Amino acid sequence: MTTRALRVTTIEGVRRITLCRADEYNTITLALREELETALRQADNDPDARVVLLDAEGPAFCAGYGLDWATPAQANEANSERRVWDSVRDQKMISYFTNTWALLHELPIPTIAAVQGWCIAGGTDMILNADLIVAGESARFGYPPARVWGVPEAPWVWVARLGLERAKRYLFTGDELTGAEAAAAGMILECVPDDELQDHALALARRMALLPLNQLQMMKWMLNDVARPQYQPDTSRLLGFVFDGVARHTQEGLDFVARAQEIGWRESVRERDRPFGDYGERPKP
Repeated sequence: MTTRALRVTTIEGVRRITLCRADEYNTITLALREELETALRQADNDPDARVVLLDAEGPAFCAGYGLDWATPAQANEANSERRVWDSVRDQKMISYFTNTWALLHELPIPTIAAVQGWCIAGGTDMILNADLIVAGESARFGYPPARVWGVPEAPWVWVARLGLERAKRYLFTGDELTGAEAAAAGMILECVPDDELQDHALALARRMALLPLNQLQMMKWMLNDVARPQYQPDTSRLLGFVFDGVARHTQEGLDFVARAQEIGWRESVRERDRPFGDYGERPKP
């Protein structure tokens, strides 16, 4: 099955969900969120699906939210008839996306992500919820909106994967991690050559799918329950919803949106990242 943003297939117990907007770097849109939620819930209800493998076509897994619609949406909000920013309405809007990403963690079957190229900003909000992450050597992870205009929507996944000190190190700077650095830091399971990524991830998913469905479900319920008191996913997500909205409505956040309206969102992102010399501002080899 192929939709606007996804292609879905089932192979030997593996429900493979592939982001297929390669030309747009698989940026997050309303359509992607809606189609991904549908695909994940269908996998949950299909006894032939024992493992979900989420991967992507093109040079990037997911380059974050589509700022071509997100920054104008906030600019239009400022020009609307509403007198002030409605934090509760904003929280509802953010949760509409984040609760979908959380399904990767909450589904009672294992979820694996295979990541190449950019997986940044909103891309990490999504993918760090997966049970296992395998990356190619081209992968780049990071949360550059930490510098202005955002905070992670589910901060618990950063602490759970990196530990408190390393999570602070990367969120206090917005710096990127290569696939190899992410594996060494424990953020992801492993890093493999790009040309081996798809076969490697699919082989792992197939190996897991050899187990009975009920055995996989019991394992995931049990392990998630052990981690829940320590990381408090629900509380963490709520705090992320609130602070992400606040970060987008600080003076610096409003200035970023205004600058994006003035010079275009691509150039405003370049201005943000230029002092750090990373992401799209990294010198070409």
